[in-house]
Order: sequence, then structure tokens, then C-alpha cells
Amino acid sequence: MSGYEVEHNIPTKEDKPEQPARRPDLSTFFSTLELVDTSDPQAHHNAHALPQPENVAAAFRLLANAFDMMRGRPADERGDNTTGSDDLLASMIEQLRQHADDPPAELKGVPDSFLDELERVPNKSLKPSDTCPICVNPFLEDQYPLVVELPCHPDHRFDLDCIKPWLKLNSTCPLDRKELLKNKLPPLPPADDDEEEYDDMYA
Repeated sequence: MSGYEVEHNIPTKEDKPEQPARRPDLSTFFSTLELVDTSDPQAHHNAHALPQPENVAAAFRLLANAFDMMRGRPADERGDNTTGSDDLLASMIEQLRQHADDPPAELKGVPDSFLDELERVPNKSLKPSDTCPICVNPFLEDQYPLVVELPCHPDHRFDLDCIKPWLKLNSTCPLDRKELLKNKLPPLPPADDDEEEYDDMYA
């Protein structure tokens, strides 16, 4: 009976092969991020308080280390498109480490509202060969993929779990380095008609 629960004859968890994690645990990164995130002033008691430089440096370093772990996975745990991803991850890691060595006074990341409004890519429009540029896993290998499209280009699609930590520290697309916040500004309000009416009255 070993490996089975005696009462119900149900196989225990140890009989199930464990799936390798798609990406490293970022819980420490996100708890550090909470100390330094200045992207939403309304969420902070003191909007003018600057985060401690050592905490800012730690956030960049933690994410750089997590991406380094993703780079170091064996080839059979990653997609076929590893060369391009290695170059992308290497440049992302380098940028993160530069900021860790010389931390900015405050983060230039995006607010959560920006992440919430990112275009979600429906599963039916994804091909089995489509992979996340960061983790290099095929999107559809995830049981519940949550894929987002950045506003800079319709082909710049990422697993939300991969791109979110980057965007909380940098408001640029990792693929083309374009600034994303200016691309998502709300549309301008329609021109005020009051002036035209005033002109008509006294024409």
C-alpha cells in the first residue's frame, strides 16, 4: 500500500512527476518592490518620500538574478529560440545590474493601472510555436496563459508574469527600448465648442 492513502486508495502526490517551474520565484523581488515603487503616488502615504537607495538597488539586483537563473536553465527546458533570447536576457540583465550599481532616486516603472490596461492576447490567436521572448517557453504550454501585447508593436508579446517585473522597474519595451507610457496616454478631450458659439453670437 505504500504510495497510496490507505482509506481511499488514492495515489499520493509523490507519484506525480513535477513540472519544472516556468520562471523563478519572484516573491522576494515583489516584497522589495513594495518598499520602492513610486509609480502610483496615491498608493503611498507620503507621495514625496524617496525610496532608500539600497532598497532600489536590491530590487534591480533581485530581478537581474532571477533573469540570470532563467538564462542558465538547460536547453531542453527552454524553447528552440534560445539564441535571440540569450541576447535579450543578457542585455536586460546588464541594464538591471547597471541600475543596481548606480540606483536612480526613484523608479521609472509603470503603474499597475498600465499593466491592467495592456492588450490581452486571446489564446486562439496564438500558434504553438509562439514563445515568450523572456522565458522562451511556448505560450500555449501554460495551462492558463496570460499573454499581453505591448503598445509599441503588435508582435511584442510576453507572458504577463515575465514582463510585469521588468515594467515595474523600467517603462520601456525590452525588445525595442521604446518608452511605453507616452504610447498609452488617454485621448485628448474634444475641442470646446463654447468659443465657436460665442463667435457666432457676435458675428
